Amino acid sequence: MVAARGAKTRQSLKKRTCRMTKLALGTHPFLLGFEQLERLVERTAKSGNEGYPPYNIEQTSENSYRITLAVAGFAEGDLAITVEDSALVIRGRQSDDGEGRVFLHRGIAARQFQRSFVLADGVDVGEAIMENGLLHVDLTRAVPERIVQTINIKKG
Repeated sequence: MVAARGAKTRQSLKKRTCRMTKLALGTHPFLLGFEQLERLVERTAKSGNEGYPPYNIEQTSENSYRITLAVAGFAEGDLAITVEDSALVIRGRQSDDGEGRVFLHRGIAARQFQRSFVLADGVDVGEAIMENGLLHVDLTRAVPERIVQTINIKKG
């Protein structure tokens, strides 16, 4: 009985801690204007990509990156690349051209996917290149100018 009560208490405390952490992130006084960051984190956590297609993200120079997706079997017309709400979204849909054919074994299925990547502020999507079953999407990061701003103090 005591062990069960202890487990329930720990579970309840864990739930309250999770709720308090989430609440504290959006209401902390030092995080003014970071509601957008919280929404991006939540959206990324909800995306739940299943691991298909596999991808790499590499830094190609100081201010440029490349995302490479393994999309063997997809043609350029089967893929769509868009930027939606600060997220790069890559969708693929293969047409099922098996009509009229009799398969003795079908191990290659027509698949579809959606893969999302959250883009930081100042990151622009460049070109996309399809080569040997790999889709390369180039990204560049604009380096902001460093501006020092002086704030005058008035007498109250």
